[in-house]
Amino acid sequence: MAAKKIGIIMNGVTGRMGTNQHLIRSIAAIRAEGGVLLSNGERLIPDPILVGRNEEKLSKLAKENNVERYSTDLQAALADDYNVIYFDSQTTNRREESIKQAIKSGKHIYCEKPTATSLEGSLELARLAREAGVKNGVVQDKLFLPGLLKLKHLIDSDYFGDILSVKLDFGYWVFEGDWQEAQRPSWNYRAEDGGGIIVDMFAHWRYVIDHLFGEIDSMTCIGATHIPYRVDEAGNRYKATADDAAYAIFALKNGVVVQANSSWTTRVDRDDLVTFQVDGTLGSAVAGLRDCKVQHRAATPKPVWNPDIPNTIDFRSQWESLPENRTYDNGFKIQWEQFLRHVEEDAAFPWDLLEGAKGTQLSDLGLKAWHEKKWVTVPSLEI
Repeated sequence: MAAKKIGIIMNGVTGRMGTNQHLIRSIAAIRAEGGVLLSNGERLIPDPILVGRNEEKLSKLAKENNVERYSTDLQAALADDYNVIYFDSQTTNRREESIKQAIKSGKHIYCEKPTATSLEGSLELARLAREAGVKNGVVQDKLFLPGLLKLKHLIDSDYFGDILSVKLDFGYWVFEGDWQEAQRPSWNYRAEDGGGIIVDMFAHWRYVIDHLFGEIDSMTCIGATHIPYRVDEAGNRYKATADDAAYAIFALKNGVVVQANSSWTTRVDRDDLVTFQVDGTLGSAVAGLRDCKVQHRAATPKPVWNPDIPNTIDFRSQWESLPENRTYDNGFKIQWEQFLRHVEEDAAFPWDLLEGAKGTQLSDLGLKAWHEKKWVTVPSLEI
């Protein structure tokens, strides 16, 4: 079977997400499978060049993943016509300028979100890419989670009847870094470095809400910096200047109400690190990262409020888990395969830089609602 290589600049993959999800579980996995199968029967094989600021880290990462090319010179990688795609998973405050350089070099763009630190910056990237005629996409990995794919199946099959509300609960305890090492990088807690849970997570909630539940009409939000001081990777105590928790309500145009709690300062007492509970007139469902359980109208218990006697109902036992009727691949890998087909044979790929800008818009509006203590309208975006 014929095979063709495609050069991909991967900038910023020495970070946790870039290494694990984009390099190891996506690009390396696709290469191990012999490439992406195209509609003409050919195989498209990603040929990455790892780009970053630390040559030692790049060399080690390249060796561990059988990657032949790495460089600390982004400009040289952009100047090489062999490299067709530019991928960016740097910290948010570095992303915008690098993507602009890549667009100017004629590269197709695929990147993590947020795409920029402001809505204006995100919209400019979308406009520049359109004017340059380069294909572009933004990682929207939560849509490919097995739990949300199961939830989408229920929605498409009209399981819920009329959807009334969604309760989204995300988060876990991120250690402060003193007596136990933090699970997240210190820049996440510095607003001046692009940190904050609103900037980080609202980009995800935007595309999940848009693609599953409906268009957002308005919103309100309260943010908080619950842990005022943390300890960085070098053991230095620093002041947290970014929000580590956010409590939001989104009112959708179709009448659905979405409550979304996002926190790096909560201890988990639920089935997963994130859960989506959807309540409808005919039934309800709770989805996590992989699993989804349901409770139909006919199987709903009839509790009666009485604080004077012990509760006799085991509520959790009365939910039914959906069967595993299919095999689910890694969500990041699935979207990488779709983007590679989009570049090579113009296959459909709806998650472009304008979609990414919508995520930045929701983050900006969340911060605005918090600081101004009010509801804000979420207008449509155009470029």
